[in-house]
Amino acid sequence: MPPRGKGGTQETRAPKGSPSIRPTLPREFIALHKQRRIMDALAELTAEQGYEATKISDIVKRAGVARKTLYDNFEGKEEVFLAAFDAARDERDAAPDEQRARAVLHHFPGALQGADLVIEAVVEDLAVKQRLFAEIERRAPPAALLATNTSSLSVEQIAAALKDPARLLGMHFFNPVHLMRLVEIVRHARTPETYVERVASIVRLLGKEPIVVHDSPGFASSRLGLVLGLEAMRMVEQGVANVEDIDRAMELGYNHPMGPLKLTDVVGLDVRLAIAEYLHKTLGQSQFEPPKILRDKVARGELGKKSGRGFYAWSESH
Repeated sequence: MPPRGKGGTQETRAPKGSPSIRPTLPREFIALHKQRRIMDALAELTAEQGYEATKISDIVKRAGVARKTLYDNFEGKEEVFLAAFDAARDERDAAPDEQRARAVLHHFPGALQGADLVIEAVVEDLAVKQRLFAEIERRAPPAALLATNTSSLSVEQIAAALKDPARLLGMHFFNPVHLMRLVEIVRHARTPETYVERVASIVRLLGKEPIVVHDSPGFASSRLGLVLGLEAMRMVEQGVANVEDIDRAMELGYNHPMGPLKLTDVVGLDVRLAIAEYLHKTLGQSQFEPPKILRDKVARGELGKKSGRGFYAWSESH
């Protein structure tokens, strides 16, 4: 299926020294999401390139279910899917409704049919991702590649839930997705080179730049970025400088598009805390230990942009 965007088809050059390949383009681009900004940005990205984008909000709409409904606390395999849906609580409709949840699930398998690439971006929970991918593997076409947007968890451990672990690899997009060009492709011990090349070609067709890293806790980007963010928090605790000036130091002095504390607000303080705890436990290195200010803010519900307050106060127009 050729792109429908301006200019018709696009050429993609394979990296020097690698075999020439014909990229497989995604007909449907499924983002199973908990963080809506990632899903929306990916959908917009694919639409700009002329590809069909199917997202969870589309599936919910087809099922005739209100966008803001609580979809959790269900028994059985529904829990696997519902953990992937937007679980924003509507205060006017706070009671879980199993009938509506099942209506959404009824439309979910059809969205996977014909997909060449399925990208997951659910909560950073290994068990949830494993159970979700096991179900996706049953329903997606056998030739479809599966990708996780995890920023820290072991891709090989996620893939262990599959009958064919080789078909899953990491495809880590960066926030804000519409501005950041990097996509980190994470390969594990069983990932074929052809799969890496195929996904790298898709990344380039989306106007992004891929790098390839081996499966290791935090990969390359999260380990570096997290250390910077946690140190910035410690500097706030120690009174070295205020939040704005710490961010400006990195933006103006190192050409970062966004300072580490503002970026933490965009990513979510709870997400940063979960990643820090995972890396500290896994690697046992002190630089990943979450500072008190991060734990305290998460405990108070100051989660960043999504809650309206983190290291900054956010408004709809911010």
